[in-house]
Amino acid sequence: GVWFMIKLTDSVFHQKVKNGSIEIRLHWTTDYNARFRLAQKFVDSEVIRYSDPYTPKDSGALIASAKSSSKIGQGVVGYNTPYARYQYYGKVMVGRAPKRLTNIPLKYHGDTNRGSKWFERMKVAHKAQILMGASKIIEGKGL
Repeated sequence: GVWFMIKLTDSVFHQKVKNGSIEIRLHWTTDYNARFRLAQKFVDSEVIRYSDPYTPKDSGALIASAKSSSKIGQGVVGYNTPYARYQYYGKVMVGRAPKRLTNIPLKYHGDTNRGSKWFERMKVAHKAQILMGASKIIEGKGL
């Protein structure tokens, strides 16, 4: 059999095999790294933008919290309001904090697209567009 060990040092992979070793050097160009970072920012921003019409809206605070609480470029989109969780899952919560989840569905008002699990519903409608845009950025083709 072949014995091997893979060790990552900076951007060099060393692999020892029974009768010798293999060295692979990876050099990511600054431009390529920049394109990946830009693509992640694009994905995060598009998730927020495309989720907006699916997100429940009363005062607009829930939607605004996505813009202020998310870490654009880090792959983290969050909604930071006291009621965000139960709005997302679409179930009535009762009692004092921490509230208990019930099986009673929330009733949403306004646009029929707005309601629970807005991220999943947005993905069904816009995932391909978001991925295509990110691919173009990574390939250096812009949008």
